[in-house]
Amino acid sequence: MVIFGCGNLLMGDDGFGPTVVEALTASSVLPPEAEAVDAMTGIREYLFDYLLCEEGRPRHIIILDAVDFADRQPGEVFLIDSSAIPAQKIHDFSLHQFPTVNLLHELEQHTGIEVTIVAAQAEYIPAEIEPGLSPSMAAAVPRACELIMSILSTQLRGDPR
Repeated sequence: MVIFGCGNLLMGDDGFGPTVVEALTASSVLPPEAEAVDAMTGIREYLFDYLLCEEGRPRHIIILDAVDFADRQPGEVFLIDSSAIPAQKIHDFSLHQFPTVNLLHELEQHTGIEVTIVAAQAEYIPAEIEPGLSPSMAAAVPRACELIMSILSTQLRGDPR
């Protein structure tokens, strides 16, 4: 299983994914079957590799990212289905380079890789460089870690979701 933290640490709450990966690796709580990767803004390259290569594919990918949903509260951590990715994120290749929905669907359908997206509602993503998470997103980091550990535990027991 591979956990990918997506985002840019220099752009406020956009650094949520990499910050969660840092917390997971610093705490040494990940089971040996799981790897956490700070993908920054380059997750597409990893996903293309998994799509094109048959060897070394994980059975489950967890993607961590900050999102902007109108109906969520800043710092709220939740799971989203790839079909629920907001339209403005689907083709956003400038900041996150988040994978297209088609790429995620192809991974699931053609490789059997399970994809889970753990999202957190951003409070503030600046227009210019401004490192550091907002207080609500900093508080979301341990909640995201707990959710990921729960997902991993369920997967390792072989329980259906």
